[in-house]
Amino acid sequence: MFQYSIHVLLLFLLILPLLQIPARPTPKFTPEQVTVMAVKDINHAWQEFKSFRGARRGTRLTGISDLKKYFHRFGYLPATQDGNFTDEFDARLEQAVARYQVKHGLPESGELTGETINQITAPRCGVPDDPPPLHGMHETRNYAYFAGRPRWTRSLPMTLTYAFSPEHRITSLTLSDIKATFKRSFSRWASVIPVTFSETDDYGFADIKIGFYSGDHGDGEPFDGVLGILAHAFSPESGRFHLDAAETWAVDFGSEKSEAAVDLESVAIHEIGHLLGLAHSSVKGSIMYPSLKPRNQKLEMKVDDIKGIQALYGSNPNFNLSASLESAVTSSSQAAAAAAIDSKVGSPRWHLLVMIISLLLASN
Repeated sequence: MFQYSIHVLLLFLLILPLLQIPARPTPKFTPEQVTVMAVKDINHAWQEFKSFRGARRGTRLTGISDLKKYFHRFGYLPATQDGNFTDEFDARLEQAVARYQVKHGLPESGELTGETINQITAPRCGVPDDPPPLHGMHETRNYAYFAGRPRWTRSLPMTLTYAFSPEHRITSLTLSDIKATFKRSFSRWASVIPVTFSETDDYGFADIKIGFYSGDHGDGEPFDGVLGILAHAFSPESGRFHLDAAETWAVDFGSEKSEAAVDLESVAIHEIGHLLGLAHSSVKGSIMYPSLKPRNQKLEMKVDDIKGIQALYGSNPNFNLSASLESAVTSSSQAAAAAAIDSKVGSPRWHLLVMIISLLLASN
């Protein structure tokens, strides 16, 4: 009995410091950080803008005129009278940067901070943004619409047909994989609104026309090669959906190892939102946020996406927003709890504790 008490006391003295002294955390990288490191050496559009990090009003740097063209293209900077931009970081550029920061959920400073430059150089949708006003005059909602709030005007419930261009395709993915990916993407929107999507072989008469294009393809919105602009789609009821054929499109990151691989389904879901009438959101996690880093996925709709599209079309009668939110919260809580348990059980402290207990039991 005395020997057993000594063992218990020894065990307690050994466990106490193990429980009180925090283990050294294992360095971790977020998916965003891993992506940035992975593609840092890839020569892609807007990479030269990284040299402008820290620039502010009053500075003059060679190439700032190209940055102004970027902001003009995406709706933040009006054209000049002569159509040319200078290399001076002037007041108009400062306002454009500030509006860009507000739209993308960044601290509003008007300066080209590191965080701002990282966002500017991230691959994105080619559809221009809808910049908000400055200095705290922000709307309570984050989703946005195109000018005039266009939508498909057929009676609800409605069915829209879609088809793939027989000429503008890619060979890096099979047509069956592409079709399966788009079917899933359309079904995500159909699950929340009274709109169904049906594939057709009649490309000429399809409501939505999907194709992969390169460079200047005749719609006034040329593609720019690897990364940069990934795709663009037009507001209702145009139905045009164009993807950059130069991208390394992926349906499975397990089999596609390229550092510049872009998830086709994530881009498809985003562009379908445009086809239905949604503009870009300022909610970073939303489907309608304008950028998507390589080897990242964004497949789940956020409340912002759902409320925005349902304001245009109403709700699918089989969709329950409250139940969906409750399920999302429960899943998140369960994942967090599992991660917490896993982090403790997998820590060196617990491994040592188990070993000590095993030795003590063996000695008895």
